[in-house]
Amino acid sequence: MAAEPRMPRPLLYYVRHGETDWNAERRLQGRRDIPLNARGRAQAAHCGTILRDLFARDGRAAADYAYISSPLGRARATMELLRGALGLPPSEYAVEPQLAEITFGEWEGFTLAELRLRDPGRVAAREHDKWRFLPPGGESYEAVSWRMRDWYAGLDRDAVVAGHGGTARALIAHLGITPAAAAPLYDIAQGVVYVFSGGGLTRHA
Repeated sequence: MAAEPRMPRPLLYYVRHGETDWNAERRLQGRRDIPLNARGRAQAAHCGTILRDLFARDGRAAADYAYISSPLGRARATMELLRGALGLPPSEYAVEPQLAEITFGEWEGFTLAELRLRDPGRVAAREHDKWRFLPPGGESYEAVSWRMRDWYAGLDRDAVVAGHGGTARALIAHLGITPAAAAPLYDIAQGVVYVFSGGGLTRHA
């Protein structure tokens, strides 16, 4: 008996939140709710412009998609700004707790340079196996990939997502776009739209 054909997975437009002052200072942010700075707000609006052009290219309307954000304020502000740029009501989107950023626990607020002085052994362990490394009081990329797997499995329509670099890397590994060990090193830029489609990933700036 022939196997049933697999249904195509939804198209996903993924936007990392815009820049915050902690991003500019290269501080580990995790679950700390640091607001967008002026550059970050401009990046978020620019992502709305990129999306508008992508939708026009594909003959789709902005209202055709689900809009889903991490619960953290920097992601929600990004979603509201990009929706405004698309001419959509800024506040009409879903909030998904599973999209929250990786937790760095006791390391949040520090730069890696500071941590190399305070906690050199753990920083060395992280550099050896960034995928499985567990910061004190935090979570690993591997654990984030489990929640991203569960979230993605429940996605039933094409969507625009405002999330984080860590959750994007975990999804990239889950989908087999890059090996798990390499996923934490994948550059997820701000002011860019990443399109997950057909098992692949494209970048639009």
